[in-house]
Amino acid sequence: MQLEFHQLDRRWEHLRVREPHRQRRLLASLAESGQQTPIVVVIAKDNPERYLVIDGYKRIAALEQLRRDTVEATVWAMSEVEALVLSRSLRFSPPESALEQGWLLVEMEQRFGCSPDELARRFDRSASWVSRRLGLVEVLPETIQQQVREGKLAAQVAMKYLVPVARVDASHCERMAAVFVEHHCDTRQAGQLYTAWRQGTRVVRERILAEPELFLKTQRQAPAAKPAVEQVARDLEMATAILKRVSRRLGDAMAEMNGAQQEQTQHRIENARRELNRMAERIGKEQETKHAEPGTANRDSGTECEGSKPAGDRERIESVALDRAQSSAFEHHERAGDPAGGESRTIPRTDPRPFGFLQGESRASP
Repeated sequence: MQLEFHQLDRRWEHLRVREPHRQRRLLASLAESGQQTPIVVVIAKDNPERYLVIDGYKRIAALEQLRRDTVEATVWAMSEVEALVLSRSLRFSPPESALEQGWLLVEMEQRFGCSPDELARRFDRSASWVSRRLGLVEVLPETIQQQVREGKLAAQVAMKYLVPVARVDASHCERMAAVFVEHHCDTRQAGQLYTAWRQGTRVVRERILAEPELFLKTQRQAPAAKPAVEQVARDLEMATAILKRVSRRLGDAMAEMNGAQQEQTQHRIENARRELNRMAERIGKEQETKHAEPGTANRDSGTECEGSKPAGDRERIESVALDRAQSSAFEHHERAGDPAGGESRTIPRTDPRPFGFLQGESRASP
């Protein structure tokens, strides 16, 4: 049947969340194809000439925007409570959030005097399911619930992040909701801010809510780029996977190729092979450079050419060699005159050279 808008009683409209993106799609669909699904109404108990809308509030709003005069409706011959429960069970509209379900349960509890047990029975749910949804409505400030109804806050954000804050500090909950609305936070940004608030001290929490733009700015900074080693490894893995896929397809493709296409394919394979060989050679040269240490082999082996030494170094070496030769001759002469001499022989007091060496060592050591 066709009903005019003034005949509709929209007392349950506040139980619905406005979603601008869905409403825009619905508006475009109605403008192009017209109304395809009727709204659901029941006859108002207190006024038989008016019809209480059970389902179809978004369609009504869209039709009004299109300046239509009437709406197609179907009348259910049942009570208001029965119609509300049935419409939820049939799920004409997209799935409701837990907060929307809580609004309906509160209205049925207050308007019709339904107990939690009766609500659980009517909706075929457990008593805890009813209790949790009633708790959502009770703990969340009314101002925030209104923002959800108006579409300024996503119901998921309110339930997941604002309800836990409300249980701790209602004033912080309202301030956080204002931040979400003002900065148009999506679910990810809201989660980041809530996590930082939950993990922070009292001072940190106050600072986050006082300067949210600073916190959100730091979160928007681009993450550090992955190390070049990881990027190269990932790219090579992707290249290997692509080559394997080409290899699997090559058998079927060969049957469809003519001579020119086969030659072109061979040319592309050679190009890929040359590029891989070029990278392999580059890595090989880098490995050779790291393993070879120029200029250290001669010094380590003690075969460094004397001609490469400065003149002063050569003179000192010659002096040391001559001194060692004289010392050797002297020690040989001493051993010949003293058969008992050896490693245990007492150093003569009249020979200052060994003492000078030992004293020098003593001074060098602390």
